[in-house]
Amino acid sequence: MSFVEPMQCKLVTELPEGEGWQYEVKWDGYRALAIRSGSRVSLLSRRNRSLADQFPEVRKALESLEDGTILDGEIVALNSTAKPSFNLLQNYASENATIVYYAFDQLAYRRKDLSRLPLSKRSEVLERTLSGISDPIRRSAVLQASAPRVIQAVKKQGLEGIVAKRSGSRYESGQRSGQWVKFKTSQGQEFVVGGYRVGKNYFDNLAIGYYAGDRLLFVAKLKNGFTPAARKSIADRLRNFETSKCPFSNLPEGKNTRRGEALTAEAMQNYRWIRPKLVVQADFTDWTAANHLRHSRFVGLREDKEPREVTKEI
Repeated sequence: MSFVEPMQCKLVTELPEGEGWQYEVKWDGYRALAIRSGSRVSLLSRRNRSLADQFPEVRKALESLEDGTILDGEIVALNSTAKPSFNLLQNYASENATIVYYAFDQLAYRRKDLSRLPLSKRSEVLERTLSGISDPIRRSAVLQASAPRVIQAVKKQGLEGIVAKRSGSRYESGQRSGQWVKFKTSQGQEFVVGGYRVGKNYFDNLAIGYYAGDRLLFVAKLKNGFTPAARKSIADRLRNFETSKCPFSNLPEGKNTRRGEALTAEAMQNYRWIRPKLVVQADFTDWTAANHLRHSRFVGLREDKEPREVTKEI
């Protein structure tokens, strides 16, 4: 009855079809394991950090679980139209948001390990487990439709994407085997912060990128989407990681590298560099031919992601 590293999804460009695959909404929130052991309830992030104090209403509701239960799910903030919002999740205490824990798998029942059972069997146990549980705990529904219709419906709702799982899959802790896959219906992913340009209201923009092997590649200057509270919170963290060395291996840029102001050696003098410790979520419209983001926008901090895990999602 302890932490289990969550099973991961492999990114795909086409949603698999056929018998044996089931579809669920890809929730835009914090992945979390819920553990009920004796009188104790734990709510743990994918990095094994406690989320119980951050989301006390979820922890309280999980007290209704039977002893010896481990659930896998996602903590999500819903706005006034019941749509998931990652940005709202980070500021829900001061905003009008509904917090929900969507459970989509069960790893233990009465202290018995269920991970070797097929997903279809684990789902049956999960249905029984949640039959007497109410909000903010919900079952993440299986979408009963063909792949094209599921994609159409998810896009219409403006949701992040779809997760497809083989109904016969075992729970492979920490693995990304392809038994679970994710299909994205909107552009956006995590990026590592490597520096910032000093400006009014703490900073003018954040220099962000992703890892390609051991190299951190610069891809954008993130300027839009920050609330005043987010700016202050990020600025407080930036100061803790300042360094004299630029962490990006593909800087400086040439003057004609891309549209707008390139990060040339001269422009880099206006930046302060930080050790690559912070991960942010950003939306964007597309990748340019020069491997930069087009029209990027800050969504939120990702404290549940390790910087070294951040690669380009194609």
